[in-house]
Amino acid sequence: MGKLILQDIHKSYGKDEVLHGINIETGENQFLVLIGPSGCGKTTLLNIIAGLEQESGGDILLNDRRLNGLSPKDRDIAMVFQSYALYPSMTVRNNILFALENRKVPKAEREQILMDVARMLQIEHLLDRRPRQLSGGQQQRVAIGRAIARRPTLFLFDEPLSNLDAKLRVEMRSEIKRLHQQLQTSMVYVTHDQIEAMTMGDLIAVMNEGVIQQLGSPESIYNDPANRFVAGFMGSPSMNFLPVVPREEASGLCLRVAGAEGDGNLLPVPPKMQGALRGQLGRRITLGIRPEQITDPGSAREGEALHSIELDVELLEPTGPDTLVFTRLDGHSLVARVHPSTHLQIGSRCTLSFHMERAVFFDPENGSRLA
Repeated sequence: MGKLILQDIHKSYGKDEVLHGINIETGENQFLVLIGPSGCGKTTLLNIIAGLEQESGGDILLNDRRLNGLSPKDRDIAMVFQSYALYPSMTVRNNILFALENRKVPKAEREQILMDVARMLQIEHLLDRRPRQLSGGQQQRVAIGRAIARRPTLFLFDEPLSNLDAKLRVEMRSEIKRLHQQLQTSMVYVTHDQIEAMTMGDLIAVMNEGVIQQLGSPESIYNDPANRFVAGFMGSPSMNFLPVVPREEASGLCLRVAGAEGDGNLLPVPPKMQGALRGQLGRRITLGIRPEQITDPGSAREGEALHSIELDVELLEPTGPDTLVFTRLDGHSLVARVHPSTHLQIGSRCTLSFHMERAVFFDPENGSRLA
């Protein structure tokens, strides 16, 4: 078991503050993912938890035990690095046993731990090889096995899959998630890959410029983003953003696309959003809508304030399970997802249904959520 609490963590290098009061509390045995662009502070935060860097302020608690000031070896934490950090002159067996030997674990117990870990990771046949004789995926398994052998309260992973090819990343993603379920202990995982974050995390912290932009479940991060940064960072392809102006029309509250030539298109405002958007009448705001929420009528779901518009197909990208359609609405680029059986041609017209109940709205100046 393991419950991690970070209270008001700050980190400065001279006059440059890189972490601005980080607050996170996990449940027992949760899988926490720290995600954000390069330079956002996620690896710095991981190193502070591990004791590899000193925080400038704040408290770190693991199962109510304060870790501040403790050396890495005294924190009951194991870390798996991006570079694997295996000892090249040692066999797989000795790489896994090394920390146990230093802790004076009895030989019989060491051997039992070794075999348990080897079976769990399916590396029994690799125990007498050296790291240079292993593939990248095999080296990663050994690095994880070395961490498991320590039986820590908390595991830390620093972008452990970034050096693997795409197919192996998917396999190892599942392996780490399965290990989390088997070991029943807490894990903190740093990545810049949103697919890893969404598929692996119980709890996701989206970071930018040393600040947590949103902390929540994968579903809440994706479907209910706190601001425009989170909405744009999570999702592939990214969320569509359109400048719109709320207006009262004879048909009710509508959105006119800003900068549209002539009358342009009107998008309806669902009833549940009208209260919030009436305060924005006549003001340019930002509408956000994900590609899967703009789809062909055959794939559209009822009851989601559907609004259909005929648009020009500029580009098609088949992905297998669906097809991405690149188009424009009143001069603004859009990406839609349609069923692969939808027969479209570049340069043709197609009807796309907008699921307006799933749209979100942001302030164009500070990116804060409006509705």
